[in-house]
Amino acid sequence: MSWYRNTVWFVKGLREYTRSGYESASKHFNPADVEVNVAGRSFLVTGANSGIGKATATEIARRGGTVHLVCRNEERAEVAKGEIVTETGNQNIFLHIVDISNPREIWKFAEKFKNEHKLNVLINNAGCMVNNRELTGDGLEKNFATNTLGTYILTTALLPLLEKEADARVITVSSGGMLVQKLNVSDLQSGNGTFDGTMVYAQNKRQQVVLTEQWAKAHRNIHFSVMHPGWADTPAVRSAMPDFYQKMKNSLRTEAQGADTVVWLAISSEATKLPSGLFFQDRQPVPTHLPLASTHSPPEDEEKLMEVLEEFSQKFKSTSPG
Repeated sequence: MSWYRNTVWFVKGLREYTRSGYESASKHFNPADVEVNVAGRSFLVTGANSGIGKATATEIARRGGTVHLVCRNEERAEVAKGEIVTETGNQNIFLHIVDISNPREIWKFAEKFKNEHKLNVLINNAGCMVNNRELTGDGLEKNFATNTLGTYILTTALLPLLEKEADARVITVSSGGMLVQKLNVSDLQSGNGTFDGTMVYAQNKRQQVVLTEQWAKAHRNIHFSVMHPGWADTPAVRSAMPDFYQKMKNSLRTEAQGADTVVWLAISSEATKLPSGLFFQDRQPVPTHLPLASTHSPPEDEEKLMEVLEEFSQKFKSTSPG
């Protein structure tokens, strides 16, 4: 049935995920939802030096929020920070250089951050799509290390900080590609069979949906959400999916359109009126499975995912320097 899932997803994408889909959906948006002042609230955005992460950080900064940019490349991050400050006039923009594929680095950063800052909203945006199987210095498959384990460790490490604040939120940027994947806990690092970077990425994005649902059950006073930004024209799409980009470039959303629902989930009061743990597209909760698709997984698989990630997490925490 994988051909069916892929075909339905792509046809659905042509209709909903492109710029015209956003323009159609946005006719029903309430502009007042995001016309809010968030001065005094603290936001952390990963992968914030370009694309949807930068667009999100800029919109939050424009509304007075304190924004912590978590980026891997210091040179590009400094440029992005300067552009955000110049564009918004907000000086409360802070830069942290962290590689989200390096679990020890994440732990070290999180422990320091908890001692120095408060946090109201965590936005897990950093991600990668590596098309050939590549291992990190820790022997972790690169996509899994960044998209799944990195997201897990950063979120769980910062939960105690979020628990202290009123109206705390965690938003994770996933992808509609996850609709073609059933959770697979038997091969989290994609070591078996032929390696397909696009499908590995989609599997990671399914894992992020499961993480969000599990966190929502376990942490009732934090609002968790996961979202699909649509198909946006970002540097990551251009570099990781050049063929897709060439075919679709005239129909792709802008970075700001891709970031719209992230911003809405992060700052609007309407978002938290909806249950925690949902998957969103264009400010609306949407199903996490396609009709007739056999992508549902048993509860024990979802619990197993959490157990394995926690084991990884503690292993790297116990060996973190400092």
